[in-house]
Amino acid sequence: MAGMRPLPPLEGLRRQIERRRREETKGTANRIRRDLFVRETFRLDREAAREKAREWFKAFPKAAYWTEVESWRQLDGDEIEFTMRRLPTAD
Repeated sequence: MAGMRPLPPLEGLRRQIERRRREETKGTANRIRRDLFVRETFRLDREAAREKAREWFKAFPKAAYWTEVESWRQLDGDEIEFTMRRLPTAD
């Protein structure tokens, strides 16, 4: 065992990991508060999905509510899953 260096103490590493976890949790809470968007996810056939998106854009105009299709994906059977996003109010 000659020439083997002793392992460094792990307490400092444990403190760093714990501090980082607390910061990440705190950051998540702050991000949620700052992200004021209202989101709704739908799973509809293609034509119904288009109509639902049109309804959102008509009810919540993009210029005032920053309305957008946040994400979408095509599923089996011509079904679309998508998330609409908008601001809760237009000031």
